[in-house]
Amino acid sequence: MKSSTWLKIAILLQFVTAFVHALSFLSDPVGTNDQEKMLIDLMYNYSMDLGAGYQRTMHEIVNALSACFSLVYLLGGAINWYLLRQNAEPRMLRGLLTIQLAVFGFAFALMVIYTFLPPIVLTGLVFVFLFGAWVKTPKT
Repeated sequence: MKSSTWLKIAILLQFVTAFVHALSFLSDPVGTNDQEKMLIDLMYNYSMDLGAGYQRTMHEIVNALSACFSLVYLLGGAINWYLLRQNAEPRMLRGLLTIQLAVFGFAFALMVIYTFLPPIVLTGLVFVFLFGAWVKTPKT
């Protein structure tokens, strides 16, 4: 496959990952037993004093981080789409792909360690196709 094909697939996967992750904002978790119900209740209702007048629930903190995850993938896809549309010089494209490989590779490693199958698969596919684009992009 050509470099642009690898990159187009990576862009699509970045947008899909951002969208799928954003879907989590549309539903609330439901506990299936007493322990899960208690945990969910604490996450939504127990406010922690974080200093400087900030009091947040764990749900609010997780939501903020979750939104950032979607935004990072959206930003990566948008940058790649822009570079592709502008016929970016291979040297610049390869440099930005190198940065993205570091960022999205680290994200993939974190997903493997701390999450479950859908985010592992999606972040892994993004990493694989960015790597393919990087390999196929000329060094000069």
